Amino acid sequence: MTKLPRPLQVPSAHALRAISLGVLLVWASAQTQAQTLSELVNQARSHDATWQAQQADARAAASRADQALSGLLPSVGLSAGANRSHVDIHTSVPLPGMASSFNNTQQNVQLSAQQPLYRPANKIAYEQGQRGVDVAQAQLDAAAQNLIVRVAQAYFDVLAAQDSVRVAQSQKQAISDQLEMAKRNFEVGTATITDSREAQSRYDLVTAQEIVAQNDLQVRRVALDQLVGRVGIQPTPLAAPLTLPRVEPDNMQDWVDKALAAQPQLRQAQLALDIARLDTQKAEAGHKPTVDLQAGYVVNRYPNGSMTPSIPLSYRTNAAQIGVVMNMPLFAGFAVQNRIRETVALEEKARAQLDDARRSVEQATRTAFLGVQSGQAQVKALEAALASSQSALEANKMGYEVGVRINIDVLNAQSQVYQTERDLANARYQVLLGQLKLRQAAGVLTDDDLHMIDALTRTPTIAPAAAAIPATTNRMVAGKPAAKIVKR
Repeated sequence: MTKLPRPLQVPSAHALRAISLGVLLVWASAQTQAQTLSELVNQARSHDATWQAQQADARAAASRADQALSGLLPSVGLSAGANRSHVDIHTSVPLPGMASSFNNTQQNVQLSAQQPLYRPANKIAYEQGQRGVDVAQAQLDAAAQNLIVRVAQAYFDVLAAQDSVRVAQSQKQAISDQLEMAKRNFEVGTATITDSREAQSRYDLVTAQEIVAQNDLQVRRVALDQLVGRVGIQPTPLAAPLTLPRVEPDNMQDWVDKALAAQPQLRQAQLALDIARLDTQKAEAGHKPTVDLQAGYVVNRYPNGSMTPSIPLSYRTNAAQIGVVMNMPLFAGFAVQNRIRETVALEEKARAQLDDARRSVEQATRTAFLGVQSGQAQVKALEAALASSQSALEANKMGYEVGVRINIDVLNAQSQVYQTERDLANARYQVLLGQLKLRQAAGVLTDDDLHMIDALTRTPTIAPAAAAIPATTNRMVAGKPAAKIVKR
């Protein structure tokens, strides 16, 4: 009698909702944790203490410039006072009808104003204040670019540490498979105990390396969290396969010209020289006269009269005045001459510092450009080395199976493949970071360059977040299916 097939077990609606909710939660967790480089930079701008301090310094520089403007604007003051005096009168001959003492009360209110007409030092001080604002802006630009590079460095450090952990775990699994095979071959008599001991030694070594990699990953994560101001940051990894962008323009001198025209460090040095020149002019203005327009209005009130002039009744006086006052310095103990010599020497110092800054910027730009070029060549070499290492691994595995290779040959080939994969990933990170540093050296690093990095990343799928789900029989090594794990 033929048995009827069992009916298909369809999950209930409640079970389906639970499964869907679990998948959505895992997907949401992966999406909320993974963040692109530009997102992390934006978060760091609201948390990083160095960036916040530089912004405050820029606001202070703007306020200092406004203070210097006060030297060109009029000043107005109001003063008021009251005093009482007691006078005793002593005469050689008594005068009839004259009091021997007198109490005098005086009350006054004064409004005064002054407008500088010719004060060359004040005008120069105002120009220096404006240069100070430009210096603060250059420093702010440098700090903004430095923040981008610091976040990018921490971003790629975490990705590199994650790759080191994955490589250690994959290598550990591969050595474990090789160890099982060596033990099995020893049991059937097709291999010696040496293969098992060599595999066990490699397994213990890679276990220690995995512990070090895990610790390094935690340290890198803490550094990124501290910089961004959040805990549990998960940077978005790079896409695979990956094609690194080329450096545009692909000419060293073009980058040097950009740096000499826009580098914030060079702008600061040039502005420092301008301020030093203005300081010399301000010192030379110490020999020049000053002219001010002054005006005032004074009200004096004597409620008990006064002695001088002798007025026994209460009265009040109103007085207004306006005039031009000129002050001409004649001799100040050689203070002006010595001040001029000091500022001239400081001007020479600023000029030398400008030359040094120009040479430093040019050297840094050339070094950054050569670093990117070398990194790109290294990536190509490592890509070729990875392909060769994978071919060598397959050949060693096949040779081991037929008996022309020993276990240590397979283990060495496996280690070479994993190390090359890790070195290739690190080289790619260094090239991308080097491109950002090149643009920083040229002074043209902006948020648009972060979008270039974001375009090279991929949105993580559910798989990374579902690490707790039992793995299938096929595992992935560096984006490629590895050999099937046979459990015995």
